[in-house]
Amino acid sequence: MADGGEPGTLRPGGRTARVREAVLRAAEDALTEEGFTGLDLADIARRAGVGKTTVYRRWGTVTGLVADLLADMAEQSSPRTETGSLLGDLTANARLVHRTLTDPRQGALFKALIAAATGDARTAAALHRFYDIRVREWAPCVRQAVERGEAPEGTDAHEVIRAVSAPLYYHLLISGGRLDEALADRAAEAAAIAARAGVYVRQPTVNSAS
Repeated sequence: MADGGEPGTLRPGGRTARVREAVLRAAEDALTEEGFTGLDLADIARRAGVGKTTVYRRWGTVTGLVADLLADMAEQSSPRTETGSLLGDLTANARLVHRTLTDPRQGALFKALIAAATGDARTAAALHRFYDIRVREWAPCVRQAVERGEAPEGTDAHEVIRAVSAPLYYHLLISGGRLDEALADRAAEAAAIAARAGVYVRQPTVNSAS
């Protein structure tokens, strides 16, 4: 590409933006219905009603398209909620994750993307970027809690946010247990209690050379 960037990483406007939107939504449909192994750029072009050459020229590969889809999902995700308390903010985060994972379309889409990431390095890197963006979006609520005295200095805000969603993904992917709002609330409460107790305080690095 002219700018040397990854395929599909431009953010154009006008007709090109409409083509990108149509192709990404078609990719979502295909992932939900067929899974990653069933993805085919020609089929996605057909679903989107655009030419195959347009899709191949812009995204190049299925993994290039999936990377752009994850970038778009990160951009479209709901912004952080601020309630004024650590537990309130973490509960808002947990409920957002719960709504996403229990949505028939979004839940199936995330399952397909996570499955794809286990066997494809580029998809894994794109998925890691997606979650890093979302964790960074919510981390300030933990830092604000530290400033209010709700959690000790040195608390790792990113680890607290990860601890909120981890039980929900475990139920989605591993245990097959009931993924309800009560589970989301318990995950938020457990993370808040652990944060207040100093569980997530960053430990000083030990210099082995000393």
